Amino acid sequence: MDIGAIGGIALGGVLILISILMGGSLGAFINIPSMMIVGGGTVAATLVKYPMNSVFGASKLVQKAMFMQNYSLADEIARFNEFAKIAKREGLLALEQKSAEIKEPFLIKAVQLLVDGTSADALRSVMETEIENIRSRHETGKGILESMGAYAPAFGMIGTLIGLILMLQQLDDPSTIGVGMATALITTFYGVLLANLIFLPLAGKLEGKSKEELAVKELMMEGILSLQAGDSPFIISDKLQAFVSRSSRTDEEERDDKGGGEGEAGG
Repeated sequence: MDIGAIGGIALGGVLILISILMGGSLGAFINIPSMMIVGGGTVAATLVKYPMNSVFGASKLVQKAMFMQNYSLADEIARFNEFAKIAKREGLLALEQKSAEIKEPFLIKAVQLLVDGTSADALRSVMETEIENIRSRHETGKGILESMGAYAPAFGMIGTLIGLILMLQQLDDPSTIGVGMATALITTFYGVLLANLIFLPLAGKLEGKSKEELAVKELMMEGILSLQAGDSPFIISDKLQAFVSRSSRTDEEERDDKGGGEGEAGG
């Protein structure tokens, strides 16, 4: 469970709630029509852009990002170091018994293919396809959350315009102007709150978890291929250590390296 993400959303909600209670009544911020406009409009617009099964499947990706296990590259390297020792001592078939201790479906499938004598090219193809499918699902989920983060404030503004139009139709009664203006602005409040406290932060969280998971999957693929090639435990550990260095690099550093490489190539 990602305590930081859950705690961050809860902390933001509590602080906003306390601010409201210190300044007035909570009831003034509850408006069912505004909720319908922002919530219903955001979901409807997202369904226009993405297939229905992808939209509802995004909730599972969010749950995974919030509650998924934290991967440890060091633990995976130690696992493959143990696998290499077993394979060297007893052969690759001995790894089939270890698959019962593995909880990661991707690795279970890879070990089974290895034990079955699948060729290196076929093994790499299967694992790369699986990794690409995972990457595609995560990118779709991130895109859905980012879209909802963009649509929610927009529908909040639409609700505000609707409220203003209705208020202007009742200008003959000045006593209703203040109440009408407050009601009109509530939808904008809902939209901005949902976008900046829930949708956009969750999109960023999913992106980070996706990078972490994909790095581990790529490490597993390299480890399985090294086992098939008959590499020694030392060589396998040395190969897999490169993934630790890569995962510790920031996106900005990677962009700088790519930019430098392109500059040298252009020169």
